[in-house]
Amino acid sequence: MRALYALVCLVSQAVIFSASANVLPEDRSDVMYKSYSGDGVTIDGPSVLLRKQIGSHVSVSGNYYVDTVSGASIDVRAQASEYQEERVETTLGADFLHEKSLLSMSYTNSSENDFEANSVYLGISQSFFGDLTTLSMSYSKGWDEVGKRGEEDFLEDADRQKFGIGVSQILTKSLIMGFNAEHVSDEGYLNNPYRAIRYIDPSNPENFLFDTERYPNTRSSTAYSINANYYLPFRAALYADARIYSDSWGIDAHNARLGYIHPYNNWLLDVFVRYYKQDKADFYQDLYTRPDEFNFMARDKEMSTYRGLTAGIKLSYEWKFSETAMIKKSSVNVEFDYMNFDYDDFRDATAGGTPGEEPLFGFSANAIKIFGSIWY
Repeated sequence: MRALYALVCLVSQAVIFSASANVLPEDRSDVMYKSYSGDGVTIDGPSVLLRKQIGSHVSVSGNYYVDTVSGASIDVRAQASEYQEERVETTLGADFLHEKSLLSMSYTNSSENDFEANSVYLGISQSFFGDLTTLSMSYSKGWDEVGKRGEEDFLEDADRQKFGIGVSQILTKSLIMGFNAEHVSDEGYLNNPYRAIRYIDPSNPENFLFDTERYPNTRSSTAYSINANYYLPFRAALYADARIYSDSWGIDAHNARLGYIHPYNNWLLDVFVRYYKQDKADFYQDLYTRPDEFNFMARDKEMSTYRGLTAGIKLSYEWKFSETAMIKKSSVNVEFDYMNFDYDDFRDATAGGTPGEEPLFGFSANAIKIFGSIWY
């Protein structure tokens, strides 16, 4: 579920079409409602973000987000009943500007009834060459506590680190390009305690049984991405990005996105399409012959071979007010994403029939985001 939530957040991120000298974030307030529905799971909840400058060199921010998750995905439904839980996430951040350098830091806590995550983030960016080039570096560290509903004594830990570096470059008056690289290192309990492998019942080959997944306790991954924004003569813009990913578990993935932004008076239309594909982890199988067949075994569909296609549309309307007014401008935004996923080696175990010959699984999902912003 947490991997799915991360994917939903990824495909709904806004694209920023600017590259200039480092400046503090603008004073603003955002209120958002987000909803996701797909594969028997519904995720929805509100979010509030506040940003405020203190003097000319410091900006502080706070974000409060609530998720309500209900239902169960296909790999959970095959072995357990549906559930409902709530996740509350709080982030406090600060930005410090010194000449052409911007230092950003934040602390985030995410809490569920069976999962507690804390993380800190530190980033720095510097503009060069007449503000045509911006170099950025970042580091984040997270530490998780993983529990399990119905088992009070179950408690596991996981530590995570991420290193990132990026550069953006204004190439012409119409073209901006960027390159980013990141390395992630995880250690500890890295699997989901509710997910299980399935194996053939030794007493009845027409049936299967379940056993707990077993993952390695270390994982490292590297990702590289490139993006470009091209401004068209009639104020519109094209944008594109591509990313490749690989990790020590044998997963190789790539994705690409192409989008178009078109303004009209106070309206702004943003449409995009995104393609994603990954290969399975080395220790993934849909069906095993016995519960101890290998040292590491997984059946989480996020570890399988699959591909996804997302199409999104976003419509925004902006009001501008006097520079001397308390509220400088405001906007309302509505975004809708349609996602479709097809799995090459994950079968629908709820369909019945001979184990290993069930139909391959696939599903579609919808995500809606509505938010309003004011700048002051």
